[in-house]
Amino acid sequence: MTAATEAMRPPSRTLLFMEGRALWELGAFVGSLPLLNAAPRGDGHPVLVLPGLIASDVSTRPLRTFLRGRGYAAHGWGLGRNLGPREGVEDGMLQRLLELHQHYGRKVSLIGWSLGGVFARELGKQAPQAVRQVITLGSPFAGDPRATNAWRVFEWASGQKVPERGSSRIDRLREKPPVPSTAIYSRTDGICAWQACREDAGPQADNIEIMGSHCGLGHNPAAVYAIADRLAQPEDGWKPFAREGWKRAVYLDPGRA
Repeated sequence: MTAATEAMRPPSRTLLFMEGRALWELGAFVGSLPLLNAAPRGDGHPVLVLPGLIASDVSTRPLRTFLRGRGYAAHGWGLGRNLGPREGVEDGMLQRLLELHQHYGRKVSLIGWSLGGVFARELGKQAPQAVRQVITLGSPFAGDPRATNAWRVFEWASGQKVPERGSSRIDRLREKPPVPSTAIYSRTDGICAWQACREDAGPQADNIEIMGSHCGLGHNPAAVYAIADRLAQPEDGWKPFAREGWKRAVYLDPGRA
């Protein structure tokens, strides 16, 4: 077994048990709202937020409420629980995206949590003319699907088998969408191997590492601030996340070993 394969194992049981931190992170989010309100305000463009596996729009409500308060037209996906790519789900997401694009007459920013981020990247590839940028939260698009502690749940919920390692389907998932994309991830993620949740950095792709759980990424204060920062980028002037000043103490260098 190679070192790379070894690194792509699912997170340890210790990290999995530590996912209970998500409740603490929700409390920290509420307590941090006065500080988070110093985040850049938005320009009113639409934002579509996609939930993670077996989650619904309820899980993304705190984030969407915050984003509305910062001036965005934030929306849930409106498709109930995310049970994977069941019949009609992919068409439903694309229809939702195109409806928002037409209604507002503007490109839509996509935020996807875990499996929702995998979906968001695929939407960015299907309809780049309607997508402003993609932000993923702990989304395992770049590795072995079994390098998670949730692949059996995915198979149960979706009724589908995860792709085999080395398959063309995995290669397609790794391909970047032709729009700016930011991957937010944590090395202490207890669900997905963090190595599988990173983009290959480039002119339109960036990674932001934070400390936190997988189940709390959607309301982790550091993740929420980073999301607000990314959404506030000009549509034609996207730049990588700037780690300067106080941010150096909060956001780790994603290029470290």
